[in-house]
Amino acid sequence: MNDNKLKIDSVIPSFSLTGVDDKTYNLNSFLDKKILIIIFSCNHCPYVQAYEDRIISLQNEFEKDGVQIIAINSNDDVKYPDDSFAEMKKRSALKGFNFPYLRDETQGIAKAFGATHTPQVFLFDYERKLKYEGKIDDNWQEPDKVKSQYLRDAILEVLNGKEVSVPETFSIGCTIKWK
Repeated sequence: MNDNKLKIDSVIPSFSLTGVDDKTYNLNSFLDKKILIIIFSCNHCPYVQAYEDRIISLQNEFEKDGVQIIAINSNDDVKYPDDSFAEMKKRSALKGFNFPYLRDETQGIAKAFGATHTPQVFLFDYERKLKYEGKIDDNWQEPDKVKSQYLRDAILEVLNGKEVSVPETFSIGCTIKWK
C-alpha cells in the first residue's frame, strides 16, 4: 500500500466524506483555509489517543491563521468495531474535537493518499500541494519530552512562506486496518 504514497508537492486528492456531525465535507468546504492538514486517525489506536490533545491544541493555536485540521478514519469497522461511525461520534464528543472527523468507509481516500498508519499527517499549502508528511512530533508517549515538533514547525514554515525544513518523517503508530 505504501508504494503510492503522495510525494512532496503532489496535489491533494479530492474527497467527499461524512463527518461525525453528519455533514458532507470535500475540498470546497475549506476554500478559505491557508493550510489543510489531513490526519489519518481512528478511535482504538493508543498512538492516536496519545496525540488527540496535541491535535486539539494545534487546531486551537493555528485556527486564526487559516489552518484546518481534518481527521479521517479509514479503518475496517467490522474487525475493529471501536472504529465504527457511531463510536467515532462518541469519541469526538468525549474528547471535544474542534476539527472535522470524517469516515472513509470504502478506504479509497486512504489509498489515494498512500496512507499506512494512524496517526499519519499530510500538510497541504494554499495551492493544496503537499509540504509535509509524517508524524506529529518525536515523542508520542511523553508530550513534555518532545524535542522536535515536526508538524508545528511545518505549519509555521508554510505560514511564513518558507520551504519546510523537514518535509518527511517516518510515521509511527498503528497500521491502517484494511478490509
